[in-house]
Amino acid sequence: MRIALLGYGKMGKAIETIALDRGHEITLKVSSTSETFDLQNCDVAIDFSLPTSAVANISKCLEANVPVISGTTGWLDDYDKVISLCKAKEGTFLYASNFSLGVNIFFELNKTLAKLMAKLPQYKISVEEIHHTQKLDAPSGTAITLANEIIDQTNYEKWTLDTPKQNEIGILAKRIENVPGTHDINYESKVDSIQIKHTAHSREGFALGAVIAAEFVHDKTGVFTMKDVLNIS
Repeated sequence: MRIALLGYGKMGKAIETIALDRGHEITLKVSSTSETFDLQNCDVAIDFSLPTSAVANISKCLEANVPVISGTTGWLDDYDKVISLCKAKEGTFLYASNFSLGVNIFFELNKTLAKLMAKLPQYKISVEEIHHTQKLDAPSGTAITLANEIIDQTNYEKWTLDTPKQNEIGILAKRIENVPGTHDINYESKVDSIQIKHTAHSREGFALGAVIAAEFVHDKTGVFTMKDVLNIS
């Protein structure tokens, strides 16, 4: 495949390495939010840009009929607008808050555990996420996904970065140098604790998942998720 990298920071460079190793070609690299670009020689685009440029990048791909996947977080207030454009253009789009294959399995474990714990109100749920100091948004998109999945399965109503009130899930977001990403889900009662945790050791897992997702969508039409990529029903 001929791949466009929209965002050429640390993640973009990691994706480039994986893509080349898997026999693909990088035909476009966009590193600046103000940079104009031509998608004519691209089969698929991978967007890991900034929240302020993600919607414009994705929209340009859909307008050009180039399948696009996005791992940029912090822009989801415009998600429905992007989906509407994708459907209107009969385009191809996949968004994931986290492309790591392990994290997407972790999402399924999280939902299953939340469902099992839903009738045990004595357990207070909290989420903790740790990322590198260069990460611009907090909480992470992955932490938001995890919290929302718990909310869907339980009587919790919302998540918060502040001290949680009743029916709120507290998210603690930490920024520490050189941490690719750690996510903890904690169930705490007076008598015991239950915890599930995912720890990323490098960006390579995120990059591999993004390239696999691009391979999945490049000859398809529609709106997809990593559940489609991993064939998780």
